[in-house]
Amino acid sequence: MSHGEHILQDMYGTTRRALAFYDNQMLDHVNEEMQHFIAAQEMMFIATADAGGNCDNSFRAGDRGFVRVLDETTLMYPEYRGNGVMASLGNIYENPHISLLFIDFFTHHIGLHVNGRADIIESDQIHGYCDAKTLSNIMEEADGRAERFVVIRVDEAYIHCSKHIPHLEKRSGPLDQKKSGDFFNARRKNDK
Repeated sequence: MSHGEHILQDMYGTTRRALAFYDNQMLDHVNEEMQHFIAAQEMMFIATADAGGNCDNSFRAGDRGFVRVLDETTLMYPEYRGNGVMASLGNIYENPHISLLFIDFFTHHIGLHVNGRADIIESDQIHGYCDAKTLSNIMEEADGRAERFVVIRVDEAYIHCSKHIPHLEKRSGPLDQKKSGDFFNARRKNDK
C-alpha cells in the first residue's frame, strides 16, 4: 500500500471499498490456495524499477510450477538465458522491490499479485535456500537452463479479479511468426 493510493482513495471516494479490499483480499504471505495456484502456473509477468524509479515489465515462463513456493513468505524462480540485457536483474540489483503477476487465462480466469523484495542467487548458492530434495527437484526441472535464480520475500499477496481477464485457449503446434529477433523491424540499418 502506498501513500499515493491512500491520497487518491480520499480524492475519489473509494476509501471504504479499499479498506474492505485490504481487510478481505490482501495477505502478507501466500496462503495454501495461492501456493497451489502458483504451482499450477506456466507463466507470469514481473515488474521492477531501478533506483531512479524507471520501470520495466517483463514476461517469464517455464514448465508448470517453474515458480517455486519455498514457504509461505518465500518464492523462487529460475532466470533462463535471454538477450543478455539483464533489464529486470539490473533493476533488482539497484532496487529489490518486485511485483509478480500470475494470470490464469485458461481455467479459472483469475490473477494473483505478489509483491516483495528480491535477491539474485547464483545457481551454486541456492542450496542455502531450500532442503536437498527441493534443490534436487529444482535443478532437475531447470535442466541446466537456469543461469541463476531470483528469491522473493513476500510483502503482500492479493487477487486480480476475473472481470477483465480474457478467456484464452492453449494451442499446440508451430506458430506463424517471424523467427528473427527483429520482429518489429527495429534493427538499425547501416547506410554507409
